[in-house]
Amino acid sequence: MSVIAQSKSRWFSESRPLDSIILSDPCILADQQTRTYYMTGTGGQLWKSKDLKRWAGPYQVIQTDSSSWMGKNPMVWAAELHQYKGKYYYFATFTNKNIKIDSVRGNVIERRACHVLVSDKAEGPYLPMKDKTYLPANMPTLDGTFWVDEDQQPYMVFCHEWLQNWNGTVEKIRLKPDLSGTLGNAKLLFKASDSPGSRERTSKGDTTFNKVTDGPWLFKTQTGKLGMLWTSWIFNLYTQGVAYSQSGTLDGPWVQEKEPITPPNFGHGMLFKTFDGKLLMSVHSHKKIDGRTIRIPHLFEVDDSGDKLVFLKQYFKP
Repeated sequence: MSVIAQSKSRWFSESRPLDSIILSDPCILADQQTRTYYMTGTGGQLWKSKDLKRWAGPYQVIQTDSSSWMGKNPMVWAAELHQYKGKYYYFATFTNKNIKIDSVRGNVIERRACHVLVSDKAEGPYLPMKDKTYLPANMPTLDGTFWVDEDQQPYMVFCHEWLQNWNGTVEKIRLKPDLSGTLGNAKLLFKASDSPGSRERTSKGDTTFNKVTDGPWLFKTQTGKLGMLWTSWIFNLYTQGVAYSQSGTLDGPWVQEKEPITPPNFGHGMLFKTFDGKLLMSVHSHKKIDGRTIRIPHLFEVDDSGDKLVFLKQYFKP
């Protein structure tokens, strides 16, 4: 096992404005114990802030088991921080580019899977648990998130990547009580094609549904309505969608909102409350500059007082 104590990266800054951080899939944990905001995302690094405006980081905070399927230097995508029963958990997608699991329509699919690490502190370090595999080795899975359902059992909700099934899915699988592994088989919640809004063009120029499912995040409104943020595309526009469960549980059925909740080119959203009680959505913007894709975190105020989440405004202008 590679052992890395919390350390500063060579790009470390003590006070970096949020809009100067290039980061995909930003996830923010407001830790009451330390009165500190912790932000992570793709890349597997950590940022800290007291006011959400200025951030210290990045810190290196995760450890992986080099003897596992991940190998020595796995890619890290869409990391999330969750506090549960006195521990802190690091949900992330790991990719080993040296292992090929499938080839579909000319695309070689690498070993990619959701996994969970654990720590006693929000700032880490986050360590592997006993199970080295959470999901089947022959499935490319990504963007795992955490939810305790009405049965009081913990679950991982994740995406089965569209590159293999050609119609991305959102699924659930039960976790062990200490989140150290999974129990049973995954269950389908919905498919990319269920979205009424996402669109793409075929090679013949016809319009069809977009195949991508990305970034699920569960929430409940103040009236008790269970919802899920998730992201796809409307042609070339990154799109933050929302779905609501008719049963109030993960089993749904899930009804998709017809319109995106944010303006165009924002996505991979998650929700958290500030220390003064404001509900915020953290997303990243998505655009290309000189052929390079740039993703920057943004914060928006939202309202969950009714049966549906309502977008309000930008939280602040850095």
